[in-house]
Amino acid sequence: MPAPYCVDDFKDKFDSLYRLVIVAGKRSVQISRTESHGFGAAARGRKPTITSLEEVMENKLTWSAEEEAAGDFFADDEESE
Repeated sequence: MPAPYCVDDFKDKFDSLYRLVIVAGKRSVQISRTESHGFGAAARGRKPTITSLEEVMENKLTWSAEEEAAGDFFADDEESE
């Protein structure tokens, strides 16, 4: 089992905890939509929320005010809903 994350681990990555929750939550939804829903070991793999938080820690998932202001950041999710 991976070590749990602490809020302090993310304070250098995002300007607020609320922004982290929104961005990681959006990414979790993207991951869960693209994963296959099978049985066995693949179905018991890591949860999308853990995967998205790990992406934040590895600097694979970032946020910028310019993207949000331009309307580009959440555009993919809004179009598919």
